[in-house]
Amino acid sequence: MSDAPNTVGGDARPPAATPLTRAALEIDEYASGLGWDLPARLFALVDSAQLRRSDPKLASKLGLEEDEAAGLTPIEQDELPAGMELDKFLGTIAWPDMVVGCALVVERLMLPPGAEQTRPKNATEAQLADWVANHPAREEVRITAAVLRDGKKETALRLRSKDIAREVLTGPDLVPGLTEALLATFA
Repeated sequence: MSDAPNTVGGDARPPAATPLTRAALEIDEYASGLGWDLPARLFALVDSAQLRRSDPKLASKLGLEEDEAAGLTPIEQDELPAGMELDKFLGTIAWPDMVVGCALVVERLMLPPGAEQTRPKNATEAQLADWVANHPAREEVRITAAVLRDGKKETALRLRSKDIAREVLTGPDLVPGLTEALLATFA
C-alpha cells in the first residue's frame, strides 16, 4: 500500500467514496497540519461547481479549477466565541442557502467500549469529566463531523496516538450526537 496521496490535476486529494467523505478528510488533514490542543473550528460546505459559477473570483482564489470533478468546498468560519458552550453556539447558527452542509472539528477525550461499566454512579458532570480525564485507557481524539442539508453525515476520527492520515477512521455514525447537533443548524 502506498502512502502517496491521490493527485488530481496536481492537487493532493484524500481518497474517498463520496464528496462528503472527501470534505471531512480534507478538513481533517487541514486540522492535522495545525497541530493539537486547538479550539473547535467550524466550516461551511458549498457545492464547488455552484461556487465556480456564482463567484469565479473566490473560486479562483480557493484554487478551484473548471475541469475539477464535482465536490464540496470547505470554507472556514470565524473562530467560535470564547467561553460559549458548543451546543449553545450551534443553536445560534443560521446558514445561507448557498451552504449545502457544514463541518466541525473538535478535540475530545474518549474511552474504549466497556469503560462505561466502571463509570462512577450519581457523579456530577464535573466528576465525570475528571474521571474521563484521569482514566488510564483514555484516548485524545480529533473529531471532524460533517453533514449535508439532506441529512447525510460523515465523521473522520483521528487518534492522537496514531496521528497519521492512513489511521483516520471514517463513518457516518462514529459520533452521532455531534452530527445530529450539526444537522439541527439547518432546521
